[in-house]
Amino acid sequence: MTDARPRAETPGPSDHSDPTTRRELLRAAVWLGLGSAIFLAWTLSETLLLIIGALVFAAMLDGGARLLGRILPIGRGWRLLIVCLGVLGFLVWTVYFAGASIAGQFDMLRATILQQSTRLLAWGHQVGIITGGDQFNRIAQQLMGSIGKVTSAVGTAFGALSSLAMIVVLGLFFAVEPRLYERGVAWMLPMAKRDRFYDTSAKLGRTLRMLMAGRLLGMAVEGVGTWALLAIGGVPMAGLLGILTGLLAFLPNIGAIVSGVLIVLVGFSQGVETGLWAVGVYCVVQILDGYVIVPMVARRSVDLAPALVLGAQLLFGGLFGIIGLALADPIVAMLKVLLEERSRASADTARHDLLTPAG
Repeated sequence: MTDARPRAETPGPSDHSDPTTRRELLRAAVWLGLGSAIFLAWTLSETLLLIIGALVFAAMLDGGARLLGRILPIGRGWRLLIVCLGVLGFLVWTVYFAGASIAGQFDMLRATILQQSTRLLAWGHQVGIITGGDQFNRIAQQLMGSIGKVTSAVGTAFGALSSLAMIVVLGLFFAVEPRLYERGVAWMLPMAKRDRFYDTSAKLGRTLRMLMAGRLLGMAVEGVGTWALLAIGGVPMAGLLGILTGLLAFLPNIGAIVSGVLIVLVGFSQGVETGLWAVGVYCVVQILDGYVIVPMVARRSVDLAPALVLGAQLLFGGLFGIIGLALADPIVAMLKVLLEERSRASADTARHDLLTPAG
């Protein structure tokens, strides 16, 4: 009677001792983990953006405390408290002294934009740019509907206060004890990689501080400069336009376009001379910010290409809304620092392998 068993047994899926099986299981685990990570990142994208926003806010507070340390030889905690009280005092002063008058100007601004947009569409219809009465009416209705949506979104912006409060609270925790959280992340890394992690973390913090310092400086220059120059030229709602321009300056490229449209529409509502003055004000402010402030900050932080920033804003804005749009610039800056450090680490490792003689 012959033996029916095969001469050479091959390992099956349940046999984990075979190197091939272990390798395939490892590959499957890696792909499964990668897919799970992508799914969790997409599901928790809003939470992750809130954490990134808190890090950006903490970088601004830390930058203010470091700047204050150059003139006040006191502890970091006291300097951070002074910065927080200064920010709170500025917000209270703005709401108390300018809140009532500016709140009344919002309706006036909305009516002015609608009126000027209708005039612009009518002019386009007269010169032949827009043909067909039905098409003109559809464009006007869509424009008014879009502006209505924007106005309603602004009116319901108070619904985002919970997210803003969370960013502020997390940012305060990060700013008070940054080393605690930095050591906590480093604890999860191998000992050999912790020094490089600390170096990368320091460069990320410096990049965010410089980027936000330039952003705040640009917001102040554009807001105050727009308000002052528009007020000199007799443009109505100069205070509101200055505040909107300063706030929109936090969004590079896109914010400048939106604020420019608002300024020009309001300016031409008072006549051609006032409109030309508004155009000149917008050009002067943007040239000062684009050719003086931005290059000065870029030399000390990460120099980001405008097309890269605009593309990231469109991408993050389409995926995550206004929060993604606002945080696109800091996220791109952090990614650039991480990629540069990773490339530098790979180059150092390759150089070390070349210089180390083979055993």
